[in-house]
Amino acid sequence: MCTGTMENNDDYVLNVSNLSVKLQNQTILDNVSFKLKRGTALAVLGPNGAGKTILFRALLNLVPYTGKIEWAEKVKIGYVPQNIAVDDIPISVKEFLSYKNRVNVESSLSPVRLSNKNVADKTLGILSGGQLRRVLIAWALTDNPNVLLFDEPTTGVDHDTEEPIFATLSELKEKNKITILLITHDVHIVREYSDYLLALDGGVKFFGESKEIMNPSIQRIIYGETVCAGAPDENR
Repeated sequence: MCTGTMENNDDYVLNVSNLSVKLQNQTILDNVSFKLKRGTALAVLGPNGAGKTILFRALLNLVPYTGKIEWAEKVKIGYVPQNIAVDDIPISVKEFLSYKNRVNVESSLSPVRLSNKNVADKTLGILSGGQLRRVLIAWALTDNPNVLLFDEPTTGVDHDTEEPIFATLSELKEKNKITILLITHDVHIVREYSDYLLALDGGVKFFGESKEIMNPSIQRIIYGETVCAGAPDENR
């Protein structure tokens, strides 16, 4: 395992080289390599069991791995998990957001388009799916991260609420110059809200610009008719 900081390169925030993860004698990720430019959005796409969440856990140094993960210096990472059980937690939004730091709840909710007046005193368990995801994003932002990891940001959210959440993430990227990594199954989200695409199925099937998802030959690579030999050395 090698987790470290990158040599001085202002263009890139993350360099992953030959990353492999084996859990309980099963290979989950094999020889994954990619680089991510600072201030861009990377969509991670793949079927269930492809290793998407395990990739995030490796990036957060939560699982053992071989290979190299190098973050740029002074990186601060915010993470929003796919699922969090809140139904039986008797804690309000205000208390939840203030748990890590003394924060101004109104200013914390504003970037995710929630009103302090409408949700601050509600318990987490009674929020709608869309409200809860927005509160979790607000919570991830309380430490002022410059990198955000989102595992299926719209899990449990109805279709009409998905678009505003991704629009919010896009605004955060543009206004705050935050680098975003998000896991999704939605090709529309890949095309509209990310700059680069990493398609996984145990290993890298494709890595490149997200607009390539509309290329039929790339779709054949991603969805299984052809396997790409490896990821390019740099973002194209």
